[in-house]
Amino acid sequence: MRVLVVEDEADLAAALKVGLGAEGYTVDVCRDGLAAVQFALDGEYAAIILDLMIPHQSGYSVISQLRTLGLDTPILVLTAKSGVLDQTEALDTGADDYLTKPFLFPVLLARLRALVRRASPASSTREVGDLVIDPVNRTCLRGDTPISLTPLEFGIVEILARTPHEPVSKSRLLALLWPAQEPDPNVLEARILSLRRKIDTPFGRHSLDTVRGHGYRLIADRPARD
Repeated sequence: MRVLVVEDEADLAAALKVGLGAEGYTVDVCRDGLAAVQFALDGEYAAIILDLMIPHQSGYSVISQLRTLGLDTPILVLTAKSGVLDQTEALDTGADDYLTKPFLFPVLLARLRALVRRASPASSTREVGDLVIDPVNRTCLRGDTPISLTPLEFGIVEILARTPHEPVSKSRLLALLWPAQEPDPNVLEARILSLRRKIDTPFGRHSLDTVRGHGYRLIADRPARD
């Protein structure tokens, strides 16, 4: 799930990128209002985390412009301003929620999940056979059995579940999971093995399939009948 962070404080932007990335989000970061509008219009984001006091174009202006252009992506405003009028202006302009700096990261996560959940249709869950992936609540089930996945493992299975039965290349997975890095492909292969041990092996399945020369795919592998 991709999130846009618009924040000109370098340390905070970096911390949000690392923290959200550890929770399984793919994070793009930009530092000013002009870039924010372009990123938001060009990308497909589940939510935007937006500081109000940014260079070139204020957060208020960014919100107003995006809403005028018809973009309905949820916007969570971050600001050092704590006045009621500032909060009211941000919400009236089109923001969906408001968080005052300094804030606790778990609170930001909870607010972000709530925004995405409200904006997502009930059909956002993805089913491949009896494997059910819920990107909003970040849960994975095999039938009625919950499966505990790390954020990275969940990111992999959620990407593969978007196009079941169709292979996704290693390079595509690496680009989606580590957009600003050049990770070791061996890390991906290790996570794939770990995923198989969690979603397939305990259930006697083979749904996480390697397609030689193409990458990986999820197939609707059903349990063998007696």
